[in-house]
Amino acid sequence: MLTRIAVPGDARDVARLISLAYRVEDFFKIGDRTNEADVLARIKKSAFLLIEDDAGKLLGCVYVDIRGETGYFGMLSVDPSRQGQGLGSRLIAAAEDYCRTAGCHQMELEVVNLRTELPPLYRRFGYVESGTRPFFDHEQAKLPCHLIVMTKSFGPGA
Repeated sequence: MLTRIAVPGDARDVARLISLAYRVEDFFKIGDRTNEADVLARIKKSAFLLIEDDAGKLLGCVYVDIRGETGYFGMLSVDPSRQGQGLGSRLIAAAEDYCRTAGCHQMELEVVNLRTELPPLYRRFGYVESGTRPFFDHEQAKLPCHLIVMTKSFGPGA
C-alpha cells in the first residue's frame, strides 16, 4: 500500500470516496458530504493524504490543514468494503505526522454530535473533547446538530 498527497487530478475520485464513506450520515444530512469542486479547492489550499493499494486503487483519504501551530484533520474516509483493516488508523497517523513535520504542536478535529460512536473512537487515539462549534451547513441538516471539537497535544508530557 502507498500513502501519498493528492494532486488535482485525484479530486473526482476523492470526492466519490468521501461521499460513499459518509453515506452513514444520511440519517441526519441531505446530500453528499462533498463534491469534486470542493475537494479540488481543498487540494489547492491544503492537502488530502491518500492510501492506495498496489494497483493504485484509492482505499482511503483524509484532509489535513495547517492552522498556525495547530493541525486539523477531517473527512477521514475509508472505502466501506475495506473498513476494519486499520486503514483509518494509518490515515490518522499520517495526518498527525504531516502536521507534526509542519511544526504543529497539537491536532484538532470536529465530529457531529449525532455520530455518537466517534468521540470514543478518537479518544483511543488520544483526542479529548475541547469545545463545540455550530454545524457548518444547517440547510443540509435534517436534525438539529452541532460539532464537537476534539484536540490532541504533541508537546512534552502529551
